[in-house]
Amino acid sequence: MNIGAGTIFGKLKYNEGWASGPLAGPGHFLAIKVDNTELEATSIKVGLVPSASGMEPVEIVGDPDMNAVFKVADKDLQHLTVITTKGGVENTVDYSLNGLQLL
Repeated sequence: MNIGAGTIFGKLKYNEGWASGPLAGPGHFLAIKVDNTELEATSIKVGLVPSASGMEPVEIVGDPDMNAVFKVADKDLQHLTVITTKGGVENTVDYSLNGLQLL
């Protein structure tokens, strides 16, 4: 994923399963894992908009795993949002979920 002044390398995995907590129940889930080494952002927030669980994009800088999981309710309506902050400059990029195939 190319974001602003640098590149965020990420891996997406889309699968079917069951979750607990705010994602409770069966469904399709999107997991993202980010490598921030090239961009060196002070903040990276990721999320699906609109969210199936009402969650805002979550901060993953500071998370030792640099990952997040989201429930996909409608891949034609939702999009992946990545919000990065570096040097006080915030950049938002949206990615379509159209074309995701279940593995």
